[in-house]
Amino acid sequence: MSIIVWVIIGGLAGWAGGALMGREGGLVKNIVTGIIGALIGGFIMSFIGAEGFTGLNFWSFFVALLGSVVLIAIMNALTKRTA
Repeated sequence: MSIIVWVIIGGLAGWAGGALMGREGGLVKNIVTGIIGALIGGFIMSFIGAEGFTGLNFWSFFVALLGSVVLIAIMNALTKRTA
């Protein structure tokens, strides 16, 4: 899978996750949050028996978004920030 796909899905998922959780970020922060979120989301999906990040499609966006929200929630809890 291309790094460009990871950047595109990561950027969109990081941005959407930040918007859902009330945490704004710049372009690089959104991309990093989305890529790490895709890894977390893939782990969560494999844990429950579903497919993880599969490419440039809606399912991969959903997986990355789920992971991004989980990542932001963990960061909020660690830094004591509320959404």
